Amino acid sequence: MAFEYAVALTGSIATGKSTVAQILSDEGFHLIDADKIAHEVLDAQHRQVADLFGTHLVKDGRVDRKALGSVVFSDEEKRKVLESLLHPLIYDKIAQQAAARDVLQYPYFIDIPLFFEGGRYPIEKSLLVYTPRTLQLQRLMQRDGHPEEEALRRMALQMDIEKKCKHATYIIDNSGDLQKLQQECRKVQEEILGDFK
Repeated sequence: MAFEYAVALTGSIATGKSTVAQILSDEGFHLIDADKIAHEVLDAQHRQVADLFGTHLVKDGRVDRKALGSVVFSDEEKRKVLESLLHPLIYDKIAQQAAARDVLQYPYFIDIPLFFEGGRYPIEKSLLVYTPRTLQLQRLMQRDGHPEEEALRRMALQMDIEKKCKHATYIIDNSGDLQKLQQECRKVQEEILGDFK
């Protein structure tokens, strides 16, 4: 079965998923990074992106992701067009890497930011990095320099974090400091390793 030993690592914008991914990786877990794969696929499809959204978005065979983000985040139809181009290609690459990891019969993580929203991956177990909405908003504004209105708009494009909690197999609470986060990660690792025995 594909994705048999996979755990989807997910969260919402500015909840600290990248930090958790780094901690898990440092602990020796293999991580398949869907965002990294998405960036590779996006650049590989730069000609189609130029045809669909404009040549000004591509320079030297690379897509200006920030400029493209401004286009697709403000237009749902354009976002759907981009997703229909990229998502099947991203899925195929992730599935290939997952198949290679499943052979080892040991849990690994697939970092999928929009795991619950997309519903594409047949992965039974999920690990959610949780931060309360007020803290999420504060961190997003600090991290990216967005005004509150823009930060809220970006948050609204994703499923509400409280709703994600209801779907998650495991939850890491990232409302404290780094030391607390590391403790949360260790606790969840033990749980996951126990479940895959």
